[in-house]
Amino acid sequence: MPLTKLQFKPGVNRETTSYTNEGGWYDGDKVRFRFGMPEKIGGWVKHNSTQSFLGACRSLFPWVALDFSRYLGVGTNKKYYVETGGAFYDITPIRYSNELNSSITVGVSGVSGTTAVGDITKSDNVATVTGVGGTGEVGSPFISTGTSTTKNIIAIISSPALTGSVGEVTIGGNLNALAEVTGVEGTGEVGLPLVAGENVTVFDDLIFAATDGSSTITVTVNEEHGATVGDFVTFSGVDGLGGNITSGVLNQEYEIATVPSATTFTIEARLANTSIQDITVDGQLVPTPVVANYLDVGEGGVTSVAEYQITSGLDSVVYGNGWGAGTWGRGAWNSAAEISIETDTLRLWNQDAFGEDLLINFRDGNIYYWDVSLGFVNNRAVALSSLSGANRAPTIAKQIMVADERHILAFGCDLEATPGVQDSLAIRFSDQESLTDWQTTATNTAGEIRLSSGSEIIQAVKTRQQILVFTDTTMYALQYLGPPFTYGSAVVSEGITIRSPKSAVAFEDNVMWMGTNEFYVYSGQVQKLLCTVRDYVFDDLNENQAEKIFGSLNTESSEIWWFYPSANSDTNNRYVVYNYLEKVWYYGDLSRTAWVDRGVFTRPVAASTDAYLYDHEEGFDDGSTNPASAINAYLESSQMDIGDGDSFAFIRRLIPDITFKNSTASSPSALMTLKTRNFPGGAYLQSKASTVEKSASVPVEQFTEQAHVRLRGRSFAFRISSEDTGVTWRLGSPRVDIRPDGRR
Repeated sequence: MPLTKLQFKPGVNRETTSYTNEGGWYDGDKVRFRFGMPEKIGGWVKHNSTQSFLGACRSLFPWVALDFSRYLGVGTNKKYYVETGGAFYDITPIRYSNELNSSITVGVSGVSGTTAVGDITKSDNVATVTGVGGTGEVGSPFISTGTSTTKNIIAIISSPALTGSVGEVTIGGNLNALAEVTGVEGTGEVGLPLVAGENVTVFDDLIFAATDGSSTITVTVNEEHGATVGDFVTFSGVDGLGGNITSGVLNQEYEIATVPSATTFTIEARLANTSIQDITVDGQLVPTPVVANYLDVGEGGVTSVAEYQITSGLDSVVYGNGWGAGTWGRGAWNSAAEISIETDTLRLWNQDAFGEDLLINFRDGNIYYWDVSLGFVNNRAVALSSLSGANRAPTIAKQIMVADERHILAFGCDLEATPGVQDSLAIRFSDQESLTDWQTTATNTAGEIRLSSGSEIIQAVKTRQQILVFTDTTMYALQYLGPPFTYGSAVVSEGITIRSPKSAVAFEDNVMWMGTNEFYVYSGQVQKLLCTVRDYVFDDLNENQAEKIFGSLNTESSEIWWFYPSANSDTNNRYVVYNYLEKVWYYGDLSRTAWVDRGVFTRPVAASTDAYLYDHEEGFDDGSTNPASAINAYLESSQMDIGDGDSFAFIRRLIPDITFKNSTASSPSALMTLKTRNFPGGAYLQSKASTVEKSASVPVEQFTEQAHVRLRGRSFAFRISSEDTGVTWRLGSPRVDIRPDGRR
C-alpha cells in the first residue's frame, strides 16, 4: 500500500472526542501554529540576571523618557518599582509620616535676661519662658522625649537676640506639650527669629525597645499607625539604643513583622546600610540579623522619623460565606450566605505615561504621580491631589488612563461634588494638558460623566478610535467630542461579561477578552468567539481566583494569550492562546502573572511567579535556571483509522518531515511517537517512539530518513515532542507505511 501523508488541521480541538476529531490535534503544550504547521514556541531569559522583586507582579508598563531612557513600571502587591538599566527602583508612595508638620514658625516676641536655663511650659499656642538666660553663642532649644505629653517639637533657632523682660514664644499649630529647654544662649536686643520649615519639625513619639539576645525591635507610637503585617516603613533620625542596635541599624527601611496593637509593631533588626533591594533574593527578604545586647536600653531619641508606605495589598482574592457575607436581605435572618462572597480584592495596578512622567493607581485606591526628571534618590510617587495647584483631583479610582487628546481619565472614581466617596460607574477627566485641574468650569475641558448600566467599571481599553469601557454587564464606547462636552459615551453591547480587570486586549482596532465561559471579540460589533478549547479552559479554572486572569498580546506571532489559574492552583499556571491570523486555539502550562508586548523593548517581557522578569521569544530554552534547562514541548493528534475503523491497521514505517532550522544544539532532535488502540475509549496498547535527529545542514537539511516500527490496532495517534536544550523545530508532513490487517 502507498505511503500515507499525515496532515492535520491547525489548532487544538477539545470540544469533541478524540475519535471524532480525526485529522486534528487534541493535546499539546508550548507549541504554536505558523502557516498551518505546528512549531515549538520560543524560549525565555531573565530580563535582569540577578534582580528580583517583592510580591506578585500583576502589572507591567513600558515607556520612554525625553532623553530616550527606557523604563518599565512593575506593580506588585507589595511595591511599585521602576526598572531601568537592569535595576529595580522603589517608588512606592508614602501614605503617612510621623513627621506631622514640617512648616511651623517659631517667633520670639520678647525674650531677655541672664537667668539660668529654665523651662518653657507650653499651653495652647503660647509658650512662656520662665527662665532662659546666659550669654554666648547661638544655641538650639532641645525638647526631650521624656517630658512630652503628646508631641515632640524641635526648633532650631538660627539667630536669637535676647534682651528685655521675660516674654513669650508663639508656636503655630494646635499642640500641647511640656518642653524642657536644655541650652539656649545669647545676648542682644529683642529679636524675632524665624524658623524655616526644614528647621522645625513636629513628631509623633517613636519609642524603640530591644531585648537582650533578640533581633526583634518593638516600636511604640502615640498615634495609631494604621500598618499591617508586611507593610514597609523607613526610619531616619533615630539614635542608637546603646549597644549592637546602632543608628545605622535602625535608620533604614524595614518590613513590619508583627502588629501587636494599633500603636505598636515589630521589626527584625538587620545589618546596617543594607537596602531592601540588597537583601531581596528570589523574591524573598534574606537579611543578616543583628542581635541586641544588654547595652541596648535606649529609646531612639526624639528626632525619629517613620515614613509608612501605602499598605501592602493582597496576593489572592479573599472570600467569606459566614454571617454578614453578601448583600443585606439575601436570606433568612442570621443565616449564612449560600455562596462565597468576595470580601477583599487583589492589588491590581494601572498606570499610564503623562509625557515622560508616570501616573499610577491601584484598583480602588488613590492616584499618584512620579516625576522622572527628579531621578530615583528620595523620589517616590506622590498623591496627585497633593501636587501644587491641585484642584478637585480624584482621590480614589479603579483605573486611570491618559487619552490621546492629553486628558487624564479616572474610571470608577469619586465625583467632584463628593470627594473621597467612590462611585464605581463614574468617569472623570482633567482639563486638557493638565495634571492638577479637575474642576469643571466653563473655561476648561474638565468634566465627568456617569454610566447607567452595570454595578461597577471593570476595565477600560484604549483603541485607535475610541476608549472601550467595560462594566460587569455592558460595554460602552467613550469618544472625544471636543468642547463643550469633551467626551460622550454610548452603549455598544449589553449582556456581556468580562472575567477580570486585566482580561481585555486591544490589537489593531479590535479588542478581545475572556468573559464568563465565553471569549468575545469587538471589531465594530461584539461577537462571541468560536473556541475549540472552551470547555477545557473553563472547566479547569479556579473561579475564586479568576480576578488574576491576565490578557496579553504577542504581535510577533499574531497571538492573544490569557494566563489563568487552573482549578487546583491559586496562581496563574496555565495559558490559552488565540492566533488571530490562523484563527486557531492552543494552550499549555506556564506561570506568568503579567506580560507586555514588544515595542519599547525588543522582546515581550513577562513577570513570573518566581519574582523575576523574563524576556520571551529569546532563544529556545527555559532561562529560569542556571544553566538554562530544556522546554518540554509536545503535540499529540486525535485518533486516526483506516476506512470506518472496522479493520485493523498495521504500521511498519514512519518517514519524518521536520526542520530544526536555527537550533543551537549540535545535533538537535525530536521524538516522534506512533501509538495504537482498538477502541475509542480504550487505552493505547502499543507505542513506538523514534528519535528524529538532524545530521547535516548543507547542502540541504538532513535528518533521520526513516524509522521502522511494528504496530497494530484499529486506530492510531501521532505525537511529537522534544526535551533537549538548544532545540527548536517545525513539523512538516510526516508519512507512515500503513496497510489493512484484517478485522480481528
